[in-house]
Amino acid sequence: MTRIDEIAPDVFRISLFAEQFNLQFNHFLVRDDQPLLFHAGMRGMFQPLADAVGELIDPRRLRWVSWSHFEVDECGGLNRWLSLAPSAQGLCGVVGAMVNMGDYADRPVRAMDAGEVLDTGRHRFTYHATPHLPHGWDAGLLLEQTTRTLFCSDLVHQVGDVEPLTESADVLGRTRDAIVSYQSGPLMDYLPYTPNTARLLGKLADLNPATLAVMHGSSFRGDGGAVLRGLSPILREVFAGETR
Repeated sequence: MTRIDEIAPDVFRISLFAEQFNLQFNHFLVRDDQPLLFHAGMRGMFQPLADAVGELIDPRRLRWVSWSHFEVDECGGLNRWLSLAPSAQGLCGVVGAMVNMGDYADRPVRAMDAGEVLDTGRHRFTYHATPHLPHGWDAGLLLEQTTRTLFCSDLVHQVGDVEPLTESADVLGRTRDAIVSYQSGPLMDYLPYTPNTARLLGKLADLNPATLAVMHGSSFRGDGGAVLRGLSPILREVFAGETR
């Protein structure tokens, strides 16, 4: 099941629902002079994702393929995109380029430093390094400056086949429910809580995003900073066992 929705100007959410996991896998295409796809998707989902991208642009025009961290739903399909689009290039942080992509990617990726900006025409993306948030040493997120869209990967994770975009602060309740539900199974502790978690979430909140482009579940439109600040005590409670 594939659904396409414009969640911010030129920002399209392409959602594939996997019933067996009760989970949406969301990918975000920014339509511009140099189109950018955030989340390359799994290799097994490549064709329906490519078909959906083809409804928005000629997929051979894709210029940038980006992701947060090395995981199959984030970048498993990268090389399929590089094969399809002759000018496409992977885009990630310096750590990811060094420890993963030098061997994995079929073409050299563009490695971004923290604070570095990518201009794609009408849109400008700033790279924010977020090690171990949501996962992995290599993790990082992109903020699109024009629409103030934060591509926040697994942060604000929700389960189910939910609406594409919400303005309800109850999105945090859904996130807490999802995290707690995983704690009794093999995915427990899938979000690490480190001494830097609250600080990094605070820095992201201070960016004042107007839209949170969420990998699993509804994207959020509104005071994204308040949502990210509200996420911090949830993670502290569930993963660190602290209620204050």
